[in-house]
Amino acid sequence: MSFDYDLFVIGGGSGGVRAARVAAQEGVKVALAEEDRYGGTCVIRGCVPKKLMVFASEYSSMVSDAQAYGWDIQPGAFSWDNFRTKMYAELDRLENIYRGILKNNGVESFDHRATVVDAHTVELSDGTRKTAKHILLAAGGRPVKPGIPGEELAITSNEIFHLDKLPETILIVGGGYIASEFAGIMNGMGVKTTQFYRGEQILRGFDNEARTLVADEMIAKGIDLQLGTNVVEMTNAGDQIRVLDTHGKEHLFDQVMFATGRVPNSDSLGLEEVGVKLGRKGEVQVDDYGQTAVPSIFAVGDITDRVNLTPVAIREGMAFVETVFKGNPTKPDHELIPTAIFTQPEMGTVGLSEEDARAQEPIEVYSASFKPMQQSFAGRSERVLMKLVISQATRKVLGCHIVAPGAGEMIQLAGIAVKMGATKEDFDRTVAVHPTMSEELVTMKSPTRTS
Repeated sequence: MSFDYDLFVIGGGSGGVRAARVAAQEGVKVALAEEDRYGGTCVIRGCVPKKLMVFASEYSSMVSDAQAYGWDIQPGAFSWDNFRTKMYAELDRLENIYRGILKNNGVESFDHRATVVDAHTVELSDGTRKTAKHILLAAGGRPVKPGIPGEELAITSNEIFHLDKLPETILIVGGGYIASEFAGIMNGMGVKTTQFYRGEQILRGFDNEARTLVADEMIAKGIDLQLGTNVVEMTNAGDQIRVLDTHGKEHLFDQVMFATGRVPNSDSLGLEEVGVKLGRKGEVQVDDYGQTAVPSIFAVGDITDRVNLTPVAIREGMAFVETVFKGNPTKPDHELIPTAIFTQPEMGTVGLSEEDARAQEPIEVYSASFKPMQQSFAGRSERVLMKLVISQATRKVLGCHIVAPGAGEMIQLAGIAVKMGATKEDFDRTVAVHPTMSEELVTMKSPTRTS
């Protein structure tokens, strides 16, 4: 049987575009359909614009620091309009790069929604049908609201980049990395920021000592973090939103943003009808090689709800091409993935938290929290954390956790050592780079605690 294409990719985000490009470079005939903007969540409404907003928001504290260092600099006003215009131009530039990657590699692209008709057929929203030997689902995920009265008054992370003007007050609901990052961003941009989280501490699942320090520093920077608190209902109050919380208190905010979870974009793609199995959250169920219950259909990235990170989707896309088109069955490696959370302060982590490691085996914990030189000289009381979790039996570093300016940059490099199986003694043998914050990772001689 002949097909229109060897591969049809649904979704033009990081995972889909990478798979399409690498497959096309192998001489595979590839098409890709994307109903929205190319670049997906990360480039258009996620990591990239968020990091630009983090950068913008951090300048507010730099002015007073500069003054402490002898610079005659006076604070000015932040222009959301100026920043937003430049941010949009940058996103347009990046989207054009993604489109160019596909075009230059001979991938035929369709600016349409695509649904699956059968194991080898997709239908575009203009009614045309295309056949392919293999179909790759890479449609990503989206934020969801929690289903409470008045939730239509709130925005999500998708809309936060498109505000006409910055609000004077904002409530951010949620305790994950997206909620906590945007609390820092809004606060740094001069917005009076409140964060509700129903749990006992933000950043659930991360190392307890590290997330507690992040929360304490966020509060010290002026964020009104209310733990054990959730929204019951919201009502319109003229130009503002009236919020009733779980303690019976009422609050007024100019804007409310929900960052309370994401779901895979698997609905209404026709997947279950053709035999693709979905999980409880709608995640496409795949084996270790990304193959669904339908042998010709594979999936990568957030639609599978495994590890929802851009570089992971890219790795999964490349593993898919190795497996299907290069005859080299490849499982994407989901172990020991370094991660950065762009809260303020920033957090970098790789491996096990102290809590998870302790539940697994006897450990030693090496931990140093201190005021870094740069901020201390400027009169700020900000603290940082450098932490290693060590197996008593093998001496391997099971986890590394950093809370500090530039933690994301540091954890990328520490992640190499941890991935290689470095021991505490390997770290100890490494000469310190002085004066830096990260030298603490190689100079901690005595465990803070053992268990």
